[in-house]
Amino acid sequence: MLLICYPKCGTCRKAQKWLDEKGIGYEYRDIKTDNPSEAELAEWIRTSGLPVRKFFNTSGMLYRELQLKDRLPGMTEEEMISLLASDGMLVKRPIALYDGKVLVGFKEAEWASVITE
Repeated sequence: MLLICYPKCGTCRKAQKWLDEKGIGYEYRDIKTDNPSEAELAEWIRTSGLPVRKFFNTSGMLYRELQLKDRLPGMTEEEMISLLASDGMLVKRPIALYDGKVLVGFKEAEWASVITE
């Protein structure tokens, strides 16, 4: 499993704690210092089946500063992916890549249904 997080993110810490308590190993990747590339994001979006907008950290300061709530509807999928790849702080986290699946954000019930010990 690859766990992509931001160290100061409370939701990321909850996900890590949950994985640690279950004894599930993972490789940790800091999204701020090792931002996902456009190719990675495009693959994760395709694999997840989620719309690109679900990959945006809508509660982040940068999202608000860039007024993306108003700008995203007029953007193409390629433009959105390029924007996400420009700064890891725009990407919703944590992201877990596990057994061919992509989980975005931490919802314990969802993770428990996908991740087996």
